[in-house]
Amino acid sequence: MAISIEERASQVGQTRDSDWVTVDQAMIDAFAEATGDRQFIHIDPERAAATPFGGTIAHGFLTLSLMPMLAARTEGLDIADVRMGVNYGGNRVRFLAPVRSGKRVRGHFKLLELAEKRPGQWQQTTEFTVEIEGEEKPALIAEWISQIFV
Repeated sequence: MAISIEERASQVGQTRDSDWVTVDQAMIDAFAEATGDRQFIHIDPERAAATPFGGTIAHGFLTLSLMPMLAARTEGLDIADVRMGVNYGGNRVRFLAPVRSGKRVRGHFKLLELAEKRPGQWQQTTEFTVEIEGEEKPALIAEWISQIFV
């Protein structure tokens, strides 16, 4: 259910969790092809098995790029009457743990700030954490800024 931008602004400090998504080898291979980042640790299971990771791992930027998909799979983030949303940038991104091929991840979205910059133009700052199922350490934590036009 979509909420108003004002309702979303009242949720500063609240966290919403996405559904789980599997990061499989096909997803990793497609990302490698799209970006040209074909380092063996991502695409060669046999060679990657000999590393401390014991197999292939997702690219850090693949994990970061899951943000829109995970946000779309999170109840309570859908804002009504949005004409356009754009990425504005990040204040920080830290890759904390690798996502091994076949693992499931989910996003935690904590609203840090949502302020109207101009009439109909809002700036949202969100803390985005990617949890790896069954692991203590998250894959990444980022503070991301977006512009929302209503």
